[in-house]
Amino acid sequence: VLQDCGADCAKFQKSELEYKFNKKALERPYTSKHSWGKTYGEHKRHLEFSHDQYRELKKYAEEIGIFFTASGMDEMAVEFLHELDVPFFKVGSGDTNNFPYLEKTAKKGRPMVISSGMQSMNTMHQVYQIVKPINPNFCFLQCTSAYPLQPEDVNLRVISAYQSAFPDIPIGYSGHETGIAISVAAVAMGAKVVERHVTLDKTWKGSDHQASLEPNELAELVKAIRTVEKAMGSPVKQLLPCEMACNEKLGKSVVAKVTIPEGTVLTLDMLTVKVGDPKGFPPEAIFDLVGQKVKKNIEEDETITEQAVENHVKKVKC
Repeated sequence: VLQDCGADCAKFQKSELEYKFNKKALERPYTSKHSWGKTYGEHKRHLEFSHDQYRELKKYAEEIGIFFTASGMDEMAVEFLHELDVPFFKVGSGDTNNFPYLEKTAKKGRPMVISSGMQSMNTMHQVYQIVKPINPNFCFLQCTSAYPLQPEDVNLRVISAYQSAFPDIPIGYSGHETGIAISVAAVAMGAKVVERHVTLDKTWKGSDHQASLEPNELAELVKAIRTVEKAMGSPVKQLLPCEMACNEKLGKSVVAKVTIPEGTVLTLDMLTVKVGDPKGFPPEAIFDLVGQKVKKNIEEDETITEQAVENHVKKVKC
């Protein structure tokens, strides 16, 4: 499904439960409508894929030509993912302020994608200072840890703040909102990585499904992102070849407002701007024409051409 939608990578979440949670957390009663067990531990054990299942998933991803990785939700999960030879580590928001975990993960030498939900800018500076000397290949994702995420809590402007604060690393976006518009906007702001949760059915049991995209939405998102990437284009503003037809048809010229006899020195009140045939001086040249002498009679409403102006030297645009 992910490959059909055009995604580059499938990312799961891997936990070694006894390392991620303490005993009391695993024994906590879990009576939510989303529960798959009487305790939180039973619930998580029911949902967690085994090592063999992860190996099978990775093999399948390779067969269909898509990257496969996971968020290592504790240090032992990172050890397993390292052994699995994933292309990069994802650091979930819950471990971004877990500095010993960050050091150990960075030392593995694989690229890292680090989410920043629940963190402050001060913490993100600390994360940067810990990871950068050990492993320069990492990026930050702007993220708000709420499911589903409301637009007013997204704070896409943090992407710009990260770009300013950390100009030497890529910045991306991890979204838990509904729909695709906000993620497309993140790309327009320069996000280089986009992470979204994906489900086959939003009505399934589990709190993440409603904050996820169904396959048709994911396909639409990928298509929109590819379009925006193309549309970002160049920062150089200039007349483009694709604009020439419009310019030829509707581009305006300086035109005589009145009849101007040969030898007249041009003043502004003799000139106006219209779509002219043939083309003449462009509108931006009108002030340069003031004070120049004409060397032939120009009829009212006639385009003013270079041949009609004495000693005119065409200004070269730099």
